[in-house]
Amino acid sequence: MDSEGSCVQDDPDVKLMMAGSTLRKVKSRSWKKQRHFRLLEDSLTIWYKSRWVGKGHSTFSVTELEVVREGHQSEVLLSIADEFPADLCFTLVFHGRQGNLDLVAESPEEARAWIQGLRKLIHKVQTMDEQERLDQWVWDWFQKADKNKDGKMDFKEVKKLLKMMNVDMNEDHALHLFTMADKSGSGCLEIEQFVHFYQMLTQRDEVWRVFQDYSEDGERLMLEELENFLRIEQHEGDQSPQHAKELIERYEPSETAMKQVAMSLDGFQMYLCSPEGSIFNPDYLKLHQDMNQPLSHYFISSSHNTYLLEDQVVGQSSLEAYIQALKRGCRCVEVDCWDGSDGEPVVYHGHTLTSKILFKDIISTLKEYAFRASDFPVIVSLEDHCGVEQQTLMAQHLTQILGDMLLTAPLNGQIPQQLPSPQELRGKILLKAKKIGGLEECLDETLTDEVSDDEDTVDGDAESPGAEQPAEKGKKKSKLSRELSDLVVYCKSVHFHGFEHTRSHYKCYEMSSFSESKAKRLAKEAGPEFVQYNAWQLSRTYPSGLRTDSSNYNPQEMWNTGCQMVALNFQTAGLEMDLNDGLFRQNGCCGYVLKPDFMRDGNTEFSPERPAEWLGYKPLRLSIKVISGQQLPKVNQKEGSIVDPLVRVEIYGVPQDQAKEETSYINNNGFNPVWNETLNFVIHTPELALVRFVVEDYDKASRNDFIGQFTLPFTCIQAGYRHIHLLSKDGTSIPPSSLFINISISELT
Repeated sequence: MDSEGSCVQDDPDVKLMMAGSTLRKVKSRSWKKQRHFRLLEDSLTIWYKSRWVGKGHSTFSVTELEVVREGHQSEVLLSIADEFPADLCFTLVFHGRQGNLDLVAESPEEARAWIQGLRKLIHKVQTMDEQERLDQWVWDWFQKADKNKDGKMDFKEVKKLLKMMNVDMNEDHALHLFTMADKSGSGCLEIEQFVHFYQMLTQRDEVWRVFQDYSEDGERLMLEELENFLRIEQHEGDQSPQHAKELIERYEPSETAMKQVAMSLDGFQMYLCSPEGSIFNPDYLKLHQDMNQPLSHYFISSSHNTYLLEDQVVGQSSLEAYIQALKRGCRCVEVDCWDGSDGEPVVYHGHTLTSKILFKDIISTLKEYAFRASDFPVIVSLEDHCGVEQQTLMAQHLTQILGDMLLTAPLNGQIPQQLPSPQELRGKILLKAKKIGGLEECLDETLTDEVSDDEDTVDGDAESPGAEQPAEKGKKKSKLSRELSDLVVYCKSVHFHGFEHTRSHYKCYEMSSFSESKAKRLAKEAGPEFVQYNAWQLSRTYPSGLRTDSSNYNPQEMWNTGCQMVALNFQTAGLEMDLNDGLFRQNGCCGYVLKPDFMRDGNTEFSPERPAEWLGYKPLRLSIKVISGQQLPKVNQKEGSIVDPLVRVEIYGVPQDQAKEETSYINNNGFNPVWNETLNFVIHTPELALVRFVVEDYDKASRNDFIGQFTLPFTCIQAGYRHIHLLSKDGTSIPPSSLFINISISELT
């Protein structure tokens, strides 16, 4: 750990960062302030302050950074491009929803050093293994607590540090461990001794007991003993005979044990904390599903009001919001277009105070970012309020900027009987909008360029305050630009006239949008028909226009009926986005998840309201023993506060599967709480169920505080002894916080 750090510190770019630089922090065209930035000795913390403001300073960690963009690659830096050349500018992009940091250096050399230095440090953080991460975490805490920076800590300082680390422990026990670690008897611990103290403190009896059950000599697991553990406890009997050997090679730190082809307790704990010991089956994290089925057979990660960073009444519209959604694997983005005063179409939330961005800038952003996280198709859901003239300009921007990326004609020139597959449409951007006529008449020049309300769709926010209500049906005609209409191929927006009408007038390239209230009503009144409809057609659902705070509905209700594009406000953290992230974490985070087979059959009899009546009904029993927690973050930074954690397991799926069970809370221990409590569930439709683990800080007087969560599809769970690596409210990881559980899944007899 130490040598790793020093080798990075020898790098010339990192040396310059440690010496410090004056950089301009830019928030807008008019807000540009000089700040002194430097990298601290831990090679991880960036510290900065104003030269003029007293003692106030800010810090952030390299672990929070996702990427460094160089040049004018943010709206803010583009706005000052005339003042500062690109070779002085760079942008720090953080994980999650934290805003960017735009900086301007005093010379190109200095900008270059910071860009390259930060990239090296980010790379180092991203390639750390679990043990290095833990060491780094302990090191960070030591640095934080070592106020006089002498590299030593007496017992009083250690006690204070333990409180900061969310540990409330018996003082005698802590002193006993402290004395054992203080080999020199100096009454102080240096960093290496502190790491040893920490290891003794975090020795996990619950892992030791599992180890003892399978180890004959109590010291190591021989190859055969490890194989027994993997077969009996981890249900991995179908793995290759080589599997146990590979785990030893990958996770065993002791050379001696390696030579004996055995695993020590340390190696065993490292394996349990690794991706292979995770609750999420690593095979399902990879792209593994059949991507050759029609588009309508997939759930598609979809965003609503994609242009917004905040709420939909006064929030800021931003290109950054598109970049963030696309980076998260989103494959359907929304663009609300209005006539711009200078002839250029603009995008914002109509009839509100949200700021405006140019349509063409969004299309340029799409060209740049559409296929970075996934190369499967992106659908642009166009809510078009423009006159014909600016619609034609939109069509020009789409074709000129996107070029070959934009799909402008059916594949092979054929009129399709069913939608093409994500595989066939790789690297393509599809336009979802109104269209004059159908694909069949595409070559018929005599068509009118008017679309009657019969073909129209009240797509978007018909419920939103001030939005136009549709005129009496059939009376209103809206003008459509022929050029824009021709760019719509497989996603023609049409008004929904009922399942019967759709079946008799079926065209696979037509699709409808449903407000959340309409989709919920259809799910209740005609569940099986809705599931059948979604096997053939695409549909998009969107939040009610009354949700002015950009809150979200529960997407599970829509997925239960097979709706593919369940659009959510990606900018709003919370349960709903946790479910979305959980569903789309599988299959390589590519934004497409194959629906269960009973939802892909156009004659399916499956009803989400009555799953037991379906022929393939096979309920399962899920039993989760919540054993312990590790290094849970503090919620309240107040000096003396330590969390009282509890764990809740929530099931989301068909209505019959909705369930919640929770453990009791543990007083004053966020460091290594032990519950040993079992929670039981029956899952009626496992193929649609999501399981969410939530850790909260119990408070008898007010609402519990959120500590961390992790959500995953039931079908991706690995049974056995597993760790759950918790995520923040933003969906970013918070190492080394985890839960240790034992899961068993059995048939309901």
